[in-house]
Amino acid sequence: MRPNYAQRTEQFSTLATTLQRRYERLGGVRLLSFLALAALVILAWRETPWWSGLLTTGLGIFAFAQLIRWHGRIQAAALHHQRLAQLNAVEVQATAADYSALPTGSAFTNPLHPYSYDLDIFGPYSLFQMINRGQTSLGQQRLAAWLEAPSATEAVLPRQVAARELATRLDWQHELRALGAALHEEPGQIPRLEGWLQQDPLVLNRPLRRAALWLAPLLFVVAMALWAAVLPWYLAFLLLVPTGLWLRNCRDEVQELHTQTSKAADTLRAYAQLMAHIEQTTFQSPLLQQLQASFTDGLVPASRAIRRLAYRVSQLDVRYNPFVFLLEVSVVWDLQQAYRLDLWKRAHHHQLPTWFAALGELEALVSLGNLHLNEPTWVFPTIQPERHLVATALGHPLLAAAKRVTNNIDLPTDGHMHLVTGSNMAGKSTWLRTVGTNIVLALAGAPVCATRLQLPQLQVYTSMRTQDALHESTSSFYAELKRLKFIIEAVEDPAKTGGRPVFFLLDEILKGTNSRDRHAGSKALIRQLIASRGAGIIATHDLELGELAAEANGQIENWAIEVAIRDGQLFFDYQLKPGVSQSFNATLLMQQMGIKV
Repeated sequence: MRPNYAQRTEQFSTLATTLQRRYERLGGVRLLSFLALAALVILAWRETPWWSGLLTTGLGIFAFAQLIRWHGRIQAAALHHQRLAQLNAVEVQATAADYSALPTGSAFTNPLHPYSYDLDIFGPYSLFQMINRGQTSLGQQRLAAWLEAPSATEAVLPRQVAARELATRLDWQHELRALGAALHEEPGQIPRLEGWLQQDPLVLNRPLRRAALWLAPLLFVVAMALWAAVLPWYLAFLLLVPTGLWLRNCRDEVQELHTQTSKAADTLRAYAQLMAHIEQTTFQSPLLQQLQASFTDGLVPASRAIRRLAYRVSQLDVRYNPFVFLLEVSVVWDLQQAYRLDLWKRAHHHQLPTWFAALGELEALVSLGNLHLNEPTWVFPTIQPERHLVATALGHPLLAAAKRVTNNIDLPTDGHMHLVTGSNMAGKSTWLRTVGTNIVLALAGAPVCATRLQLPQLQVYTSMRTQDALHESTSSFYAELKRLKFIIEAVEDPAKTGGRPVFFLLDEILKGTNSRDRHAGSKALIRQLIASRGAGIIATHDLELGELAAEANGQIENWAIEVAIRDGQLFFDYQLKPGVSQSFNATLLMQQMGIKV
């Protein structure tokens, strides 16, 4: 049963408002407390012994620090509940098929991909936008990878089990997502950190630089003592020349280190919170247990180690402070922080990529679990070795349930195809996308929009939206020919798909040439695909192609989507029926547009 997201939105919004009001009231209490404490400290120093004044000051500072910390926790709780309200409001929209508040994944769009561009996998109103609930770049990249390439059955089945479990953990899911919503991750931060891991230590393996860590403070103390005692300042400061040389020698390397880690502290703290949330729960499914173990199996939990890294990185950011010169000449601050980063890297450089990968995968699984929760009538498919695609009540995932029309399919995937004919706007292209997107979902580990789906491992290829390329001086017809060549090569060479059979979806093939060439070329292409043991669906207006079924020994099946005309109006039912289409509507459509036919 789908959660009542509207009710949850109201609950969290009310609690966030209550906490925010409490925070604002305590602001006044905090000011009064400071004034009272200041008066008490002054009175203690004036009217009591020095030790009493010192004790009062210490206790007062401690008490005021606790008040500040408590005040800050109330504000953090208000913001957290505000984020929970916002993400529940997003789910209210999403369950009404409005995904506009979610990331589009447009960065993953690739017109040259075997299927993602034609099937609307990425971009506005896409499959990715509907599914994705990942807050980090890691989670979004992992989900995109699952949608871009079919996964092995051994990977799909554990994801299904994990998604089922996560669908029962609504509050845990939303807590994770709300923590991630606080993240303000700059592009490229994680790749830069991963690049830093691969570099040699800046200080750890350099004896002279390690010596500088304790020699520089010693020289500074001696210089200050001599200046205070006997020497003029300019002679005393000669002792600081070695420190200046050390700093100059490593300046460029420290700058590169800072570029790689700059402003990453806040991102890492948010990552640490996400990991801590994962570490503190108990999972039942093997995949979730395995991912959780990635964070907890070391000597130090991942969350604690990442918090340490965040602190080290923030200390390097101190070099922006105008007074950092004093720290540099006294303790070679840059080298000290670089050395501590080297120590962290030596302890965890093998673990950090594992932690990042596990976090990305768990976020992607949360997206699948959320889809299962939001669409409880959808089913998890059966991945079978038999080369046969069977589905019942298969619908397009991006269409609202009230508008969705479903159909069945029963298609061998070894040298077999469906030829779908129909008039304009009948729904042929939508049917192709319906089949393709559900195969993509199935082989990513997600539930599918059907009451039943059984399929083998397949690699989808499409040719639906070929366009001319002005920069290549390529016509739309030639672009389509290149696309068809791309598909034919994949059908005839299993090595190109990792041994997976190709399942092609072709819409109005060879539409950019004259009718005679289109008809002859389409026949030749269909015969070649059948001979190469290809399988898939071809949608066409060319009714004469239906004659090929008679010569194909059952390897070609004709299906039609008809359109009825009643009282001069078009009626669409979008239902597949056996045979070749007998309905025509182009003339009526042209007349409705004002063309006198």
